[in-house]
Amino acid sequence: MPFKPADNPKCPKCGKSVYAAEERVAGGLKWHKMCFKCGLCQKLLDSTNCTEHEGELYCKVCHARKFGPKGYGFGGGAGCLSMDTGDHLKGENAGGLRTNGACMESRVIAKAPPGEGCPRCGGCVYAAEQMLARGKAWHRECFKCGDCQKRLDSTNCCEGPDKDIYCKVCYAKKFGPKGYGYGKGAGVLQSDPYANGDQAPKTTVIDTAAIQAPPGKGCPRCGGAVYAAEQVLAKGREWHRKCFKCHDCSKTLDSIIACDGPDNDVYCKTCYGKKWGPHGYGFACGSGFLQTDGLSEDEISANRPFYNPDTTSIKAPKGQGCPRCGGMVFAAEQQLAKGTMWHKKCFNCAECHRPLDSMLACDGPDKEIHCRSCYAKLFGPRGFGYGHAPTLVSTDSEPTVT
Repeated sequence: MPFKPADNPKCPKCGKSVYAAEERVAGGLKWHKMCFKCGLCQKLLDSTNCTEHEGELYCKVCHARKFGPKGYGFGGGAGCLSMDTGDHLKGENAGGLRTNGACMESRVIAKAPPGEGCPRCGGCVYAAEQMLARGKAWHRECFKCGDCQKRLDSTNCCEGPDKDIYCKVCYAKKFGPKGYGYGKGAGVLQSDPYANGDQAPKTTVIDTAAIQAPPGKGCPRCGGAVYAAEQVLAKGREWHRKCFKCHDCSKTLDSIIACDGPDNDVYCKTCYGKKWGPHGYGFACGSGFLQTDGLSEDEISANRPFYNPDTTSIKAPKGQGCPRCGGMVFAAEQQLAKGTMWHKKCFNCAECHRPLDSMLACDGPDKEIHCRSCYAKLFGPRGFGYGHAPTLVSTDSEPTVT
């Protein structure tokens, strides 16, 4: 009986027999260890990164490039645009290296029955790649704006009256309202010629200040008619938006900083304070210095209150005034000593005229006040040890010479 060798499985890549010592299994087929590599990048594979598709082996990255979804968010990291199909890897094998023949040509999309396929290309839409919009299934590649070709998703897709889909910006340009306030941001004029195919309408800027209103009913500054689109209200009066500014510095005002002046005009807070606010020490933009802006030196002098600094000339009833001068003692200048009120300038030592306070003042037997030194000299004890120095002091008699 002739010898018949064992029928070993063949490697799908090289076509040679695969023995047990070197076999790798994937997709129900056995491969050589050195043939068990990606068909695009030639990276050696293992059980953790091997992906099989129609008898071909790929790493997970190349499989995603060729067969995975593409577009915004489907790149190497979320948030980027990837349309990579592996074309840069296609020419690496031109030097004679044998590959598994993985093709990079685009697949032919089967046509669907009328009204059942993708609304844009008419092809069949399978569950792995469908995108839904208003009950219709679209290819992921076809699910883009009909004007700018921007990729869409469920948050920015708008279906137009022509049964096509648009991004929000293109939909607003083509089908949205136009005019003041209907642009990309509120408050602008949107009349994009791209939306209707015509040139933007010519507009004429009208100076409403030239349209005079009846006396007492127009803008208080220019007298023009004030319309609702530009009116600003202040104290029951209607102003043009461009006229509602400070009379002095022309700063644009709002309801927070506008101040009505006595002359029926409006000012910012700073100019109002300079012109109509109080003046003097502490009434400036920051307290602590003298604010006299807008006033001449003569006006300041005329408005300065007059006072007589010599309060000693105002005599008090006997026994009720300052013990030294007899004048009236007012609360702003009084000093108390042993229940008696003194003028601040009179509250000094009767001998050396040193200014006193509650710590230094001493009441003497003569009903006057003295500093401690003078009190000790006049009324303090005398003798050895009671002077400024430990010496014997005797002021009662003349010294005798023996």
